[in-house]
Amino acid sequence: MESQVRGGTRWKRFAVVMVPSVAAAAAIGVGLAQGALAASFSVSGQEFKVSAGKLHGDGFAQYGGIDTGYTSTDGKTKTARPVAISSFKTAEITNMCQSVKTEIPLIGKTIYLRLEAGPDADHKVEAKNLYIDVAQLDADATFNNIDIGVAVQDQNKGPAVKSGDNVLPGGFAQQADSADLTDVKQTAWATTAGTFKLSGLKMRLGTDSKMECY
Repeated sequence: MESQVRGGTRWKRFAVVMVPSVAAAAAIGVGLAQGALAASFSVSGQEFKVSAGKLHGDGFAQYGGIDTGYTSTDGKTKTARPVAISSFKTAEITNMCQSVKTEIPLIGKTIYLRLEAGPDADHKVEAKNLYIDVAQLDADATFNNIDIGVAVQDQNKGPAVKSGDNVLPGGFAQQADSADLTDVKQTAWATTAGTFKLSGLKMRLGTDSKMECY
């Protein structure tokens, strides 16, 4: 069993680890360099989809947390959402797509926002001190020198757990020197980063459901 968790581990459709993504708010000019986890601010009542061809991340850690966010029905009621918080000291992504589906009651239409970036190996998405709150993910994943079952406060390979994060002290965590994910499809609630470079960024708005990433 030891040989399966140490070194390179490849799990098909690994549904806990996730890939970094661009927050939907970035499309309307809200910066991502907030230096805090999503658990430290209220999230919207909408998840967003992200797909990517490949992610390479160095300094990986993951643990459970709780996001507090507004519901999408009235925008006033708050609810708690369990999330898997994944963090990377640095990450590079190619062929990244993000899409958000929004209902507009006043005009009776559904609007789709689609962002694309990192089209090839020479124009990657690059991030530092990246934190992502994920609800679901499918991918092929390979980990280098992975440790599973680490106490949250003792993980030391990924970025530090910041004060104010809604996580359980002594809770379950896992960490690795590096992680490689391919054929990624995920839904997430929020993303924050120290820096986020989006090479080849494209944004589109429309009513065609085919604008969703998957």
